[in-house]
Amino acid sequence: MKFTTEKNGEELIVRLSGELNTLTAPELNDLLSENLSGVKDLKLDFAECEYVSSAGIRVLLATYKQMKEEGGTMKLTNVGDFFKKVLKDTCLDVVFEIE
Repeated sequence: MKFTTEKNGEELIVRLSGELNTLTAPELNDLLSENLSGVKDLKLDFAECEYVSSAGIRVLLATYKQMKEEGGTMKLTNVGDFFKKVLKDTCLDVVFEIE
């Protein structure tokens, strides 16, 4: 998995490429922990993400909770059909803002 970040003031965009799974979810968690200070708007771009496991979803949920507690927002962008179906099947499509 490869992550690229772009920070514009209080906005952070993280682009994910590859698979977000048990091995790579901790890397995303660490990256977010290191970069969320001062961020009010977080966008996670899944355009090049091929797969998301339950470990990846746990990181997304924890990050969503943190952003909400701090008065920020978190959006999932360019979500593929498979991941959309997973989010819908788990009712997380009503939790996350999906663009």
